[in-house]
Amino acid sequence: MGGKTQARTQTSMGASTSAREDPDGDLISRMAAGEPRALRLLMDRHLTRVHAIAYRMLGNVADAEDVSQEAFLKAWRQAGKWQSGRARFSTWLIRVAMNGATDRLRKKPFTDLADIEEPVDPGRRPDQSLEDSELRERVSIALGQLPDRQRAALVLNHYEGYGNPEIAEVMEVSVEAVESLLARARRALKSALAGEIALLKGDH
Repeated sequence: MGGKTQARTQTSMGASTSAREDPDGDLISRMAAGEPRALRLLMDRHLTRVHAIAYRMLGNVADAEDVSQEAFLKAWRQAGKWQSGRARFSTWLIRVAMNGATDRLRKKPFTDLADIEEPVDPGRRPDQSLEDSELRERVSIALGQLPDRQRAALVLNHYEGYGNPEIAEVMEVSVEAVESLLARARRALKSALAGEIALLKGDH
């Protein structure tokens, strides 16, 4: 696509053109046959990651839970339409969750990710913990101010460890488009966090 033309997002299963064996294929077939246990097993495999991505997009636990549940409900309803050998179920599921999160972002303001509590490291001084919390809050606010697609690309890359080709498949764009989204997102964060760059690099 040369980075210029973005594919129209598809919501039906199997919309991607990446042909590979799907490790979830058997469970999808069982789910299509109406077996609830297959859905539960798929949730055991993928819910944690789907929820984490939705939370990073939305900054709200309750909304992330709703988006995750909606994604699996869509999977249950569309299991009979699955096109084996095309999209991986995990890729399709994350795409659905991110689309759902994006829809919600357009309807309500971003909630600060720093609201969630993290375990206290007994080896860190109280002032270090406070410093980390303040930095995390600044980063979360800056992340929440990014355009939807830039935020999505950055969440998948930085927080979930996806490579550019994987992000391109999830977002249904070219690798070049992903590179552009990530570059713009990082520039925006760098600008928003101008005084905090040293802290972000661990120089504290």
